[in-house]
Amino acid sequence: MKTTKLLLLFVSIAFLSLSCSSDDDNSTPSNPSPQQKNIVEIALETPELSTLVAALTRADGNLVAVLNGDGPFTVLAPTNAAFTAFLNQNGFASLDDVPTDVLSQVLLNHVIMADVTSSDLTAMGAGYASGSATSSVGLPISIFFDTSNGVRFNNAGTVTTADINASNGTIHIINGVLGLPDIVDHAINNPSFTSLVTALGAADGDLVSDLRLDGPYTVLAPDNDAFETFLDGTPIGSVDTAVLREILLNHVLGGAIDSEFLIDAGAGYTMTSATGAGGNAMSLYYNTSSGVMFNGISTVSEADVVGTNGIIHAVDAVIGLPTVVTFAAADPNFSTLVSALTDLTPGTDFAEILSRTTGSNADGINPDYTVFAPTNGAFEALIEDLGGVPDEATLTTVLLYHVASEANVTSGDLMVGANPVTSLQGGVFTLNVPGTGDNIADITDGSGATDIGVIAVDVQASNGVIHVLNKVMLPN
Repeated sequence: MKTTKLLLLFVSIAFLSLSCSSDDDNSTPSNPSPQQKNIVEIALETPELSTLVAALTRADGNLVAVLNGDGPFTVLAPTNAAFTAFLNQNGFASLDDVPTDVLSQVLLNHVIMADVTSSDLTAMGAGYASGSATSSVGLPISIFFDTSNGVRFNNAGTVTTADINASNGTIHIINGVLGLPDIVDHAINNPSFTSLVTALGAADGDLVSDLRLDGPYTVLAPDNDAFETFLDGTPIGSVDTAVLREILLNHVLGGAIDSEFLIDAGAGYTMTSATGAGGNAMSLYYNTSSGVMFNGISTVSEADVVGTNGIIHAVDAVIGLPTVVTFAAADPNFSTLVSALTDLTPGTDFAEILSRTTGSNADGINPDYTVFAPTNGAFEALIEDLGGVPDEATLTTVLLYHVASEANVTSGDLMVGANPVTSLQGGVFTLNVPGTGDNIADITDGSGATDIGVIAVDVQASNGVIHVLNKVMLPN
């Protein structure tokens, strides 16, 4: 037993001695690990990226120096075969034939100014990232990604080797060059817009080619669900092609209008490319008090998708051709007017009458309409003056006095001086142009009041036009 204890003690001492010896060895610094290479250095060492390196060297802007920077960058790196296919598809014999400014923008369209891994993209499923190429108005062009079948960008390049780590970011090798997308390309690339693309092809004219022009344009793009709801089972091919054209153009605005601009503006009216009554550009009401909503029915679900020639905002409802009723219902400044036209005058179906788009009606009330719309404040002043809400018969007479039928009279149609207007009520009021103070025009009504002002004009609908009043007019 004593022998066993002595043996164990010996072994223990020997083990401690070896441990101390090992610690002494570790006190000597080991060789440092090699420094991680950056994106350019990795590309230079990757044979299948040799054309990419040549392109970076040739392009404007010294892109090699840029990608040698701190980053972080995510580079979608096309292979040599991808560049060969790109050159063939675009009629270039070699890389040297590509204008250097164009080459620079194409390459920048493969650079995301953030470190984005494949797992980041997969977690999001599908969506947009901002590349480093710029649109015609200087905004970063968007890149669409879809991970439903691999990781694919702009429906042109799929990741073949993912997550190559560099000191200043990440490289994903892809099998296609991403050209510079215009707004039509973005619609084609995104499977959520297949109905929109079909509608653009089916409508009168060549809207696809029109929207590939320089622009810039802002397109409010209804998704597939929005079209399904709007059509309600009717095939797109069964929709009158001339009407379909106007509906689609009612989603196209001139200029590149981003969501920040709309939010800063708050609420108001702009014009679309559709044609309203009288051959005038159609109005569009926007309100950003709760999201970004158009004409009170369509909300932006994906904002600021940038193409070379404009911006797309995906919307969740098709924006039909508006009537004067559409704008009255959408604009909260007319909520009292809407109440007067509906709840307070149930004996007259003003909503039906002012929604008409065709003539030859039995009651003789036919579009186009010119509506003089009092604001909420104007109605509040009337109620205060009268000591309460007028009875239905009186209110109906007053409302009819604010509408002229079979006329789309815009501000440009008014002559300087006195312009008499005959209303649906039968009475006449006079527009005096120009107005005094901030008024665009002054009005003399049937009661002889001369302090009524037209404070906004030319809200153009498909069946008429609205002008805004700061006071309710009264007939004789």
